[in-house]
Amino acid sequence: MDPIERHYMDLTRRRFFGRCATGAVGALGFSALSELLAASPASAASSTGVHYRPKAKRVICMHMEGAPSQLDLWDYKPQLRKRFDQDLPDSVRDGQRLTGMTSGQSRFPVAPSLFRFSRYANNEDGVWISELMPHTGAIAKDLCFIHSMHTEAINHEPGITFFQTGTQQPGRPAFGAWASYGLGNVNANLPAFVVLITQGFGNMQALSARFWGSGFLPSEHQGCQLRSSGAPVLYLNDPPGVERTDRRRMLDLIGAMNEKEMARTLDPEVQARITQYELAYRMQASVPDLVDISDEDEETLEMYGPEVRKPGTFASNCLLARRLSERGVRFVQLYMRGWDAHGNLPGEIRLQSKAVDQPQAALVKDLKRRGLLDDTIVIWAGEFGRTVYSQGALTSTNYGRDHHPRCFTIWLAGGGIKPGVSVGKTDDYSYNILDNPVSVHDLHATLLHLLGLDHERLTYRLAGRDHRLTDVFGKVRPELIA
Repeated sequence: MDPIERHYMDLTRRRFFGRCATGAVGALGFSALSELLAASPASAASSTGVHYRPKAKRVICMHMEGAPSQLDLWDYKPQLRKRFDQDLPDSVRDGQRLTGMTSGQSRFPVAPSLFRFSRYANNEDGVWISELMPHTGAIAKDLCFIHSMHTEAINHEPGITFFQTGTQQPGRPAFGAWASYGLGNVNANLPAFVVLITQGFGNMQALSARFWGSGFLPSEHQGCQLRSSGAPVLYLNDPPGVERTDRRRMLDLIGAMNEKEMARTLDPEVQARITQYELAYRMQASVPDLVDISDEDEETLEMYGPEVRKPGTFASNCLLARRLSERGVRFVQLYMRGWDAHGNLPGEIRLQSKAVDQPQAALVKDLKRRGLLDDTIVIWAGEFGRTVYSQGALTSTNYGRDHHPRCFTIWLAGGGIKPGVSVGKTDDYSYNILDNPVSVHDLHATLLHLLGLDHERLTYRLAGRDHRLTDVFGKVRPELIA
C-alpha cells in the first residue's frame, strides 16, 4: 500500500476513535484499547522505564567515518613483513567479493604495515597497539578491544547506515534514536540525542542526516546536530527585532493551535512538534552555556590537546561530548571524517591518528576522573575494515587499502564493559576471523542490554510488524560485560 494512503487511513481511524471517546461505547473501546497497548511490544519500554537494572545511562559513540585500517592501528601482524608484495593466497580470499575499485586488479600484493607496534599492559597479557596511538595505548587497561567485528556491507553508504541503524536500507531509526525512544530524556533543556562532526584530513565520504534520523519513530527522537561555526543550532537565535517575550507568545499561540490539531487527529507527530518547539526555546539558554568552555580548568584543556579551543576539531568535540554527557544527554554521536585511505594511506593515517589519539584518550580519562565512566559507554569504531593487500601500486613507503567487511577492530570502554580484554582473533592476514566473531547486531544487542533494554522487546509497531534495532538477529555477548 502507498505510504501516503496508509497515512490517511491511520488518521481516519484516529479521528473515529477520537470522536467516539466522548460516549460510553467510546470509553469501553478505549479501556480495551489501553489494555492492548499496555501489552504491546511497542510500549514495552516507556520513556521513563527500562526492562531491567541498567549498568549504563548514556552512550558516546565515536565513528571514524571512512573505515580506519585495523592492520595499521590495532591488529598486529608482524609476520606480514616477510610476505611483502607477495600475492594474497586464493585460499585466504576464497572467492569473497571485492569492490569495483580492486576487482579488476591483476594482483593482490600483501602490504605490511609501515608502523611499529608496542605492547601495552591490560588485565590479560597485554595488547599490541600502533605507534600512531600512544595516548590510547596508555589507557589500554580501561579498554575492551573487539578484533573480530564483521559487517554485511562493503561500501561506505550502506556500511555506515548498517552500523548506525542495524540495516543497510535507509530510513530506519539510528541507534541514538532508539536509545532516546527507549530511555527518554533526562535534561529538559537539551536533546536526548546530539551529533558532532569533525572534518578530517584524508578522503572524506559524504555524511547524511539520515544517519542520525528517527526513521519511523516520532521525530522528537532524531539527533540534533551542533555546528562548529556560527550558531551551534540553526534557527535557534531569535531573528532581529524579535524579543524572547515575543517568541514565548508566538510559541504559546502555535502550541494552542497544535493542541487542537492533536485533539482532532490524535497524530503523534503533532505532539512531537509541540515538544520540539518547546525544547528549542529552552535550548536558547542552555546551548550557549554548553559550548562556552571558559569554565574548564587549564589541566583539563591541556589533557585534550592543543586543538581543544578550536570549535569543530575532534578535541573540541570530545570535550563537548563530556559536557553533554554530564548534563544528562543520552546519546552523543561524534563523526570523524577522512579515514577512506585508498591511496597514500601512511600519510593520511598519520594525520588522522594525530587528530584523534590524544582527545579520545582524554575523553575516557576525563569521564573516569569525574565518576562518569562507570555509567557511560564509549565506542570507537568505523563502518568496516581495510584489506591486507594494496589497492593500486605498492612501494616500500606507500600503499592503499580497499574496503574489507570480513573483519575489523573496534574498542569499547565504561558503562559495564569488561575492561582490559581483547575479544576475537583474525588470521595471519587480518582477512578472516578465526575465533569468536561479533556481528553489528550482537554489538547493538549488548549495548542495549547494558542500557537496561532488551533488544527483542524494544520494538515499534509499523505496517503490521514489530520493528527493532537488531531486526531478527543479534545476541547479547557476555564476554564483553564486566
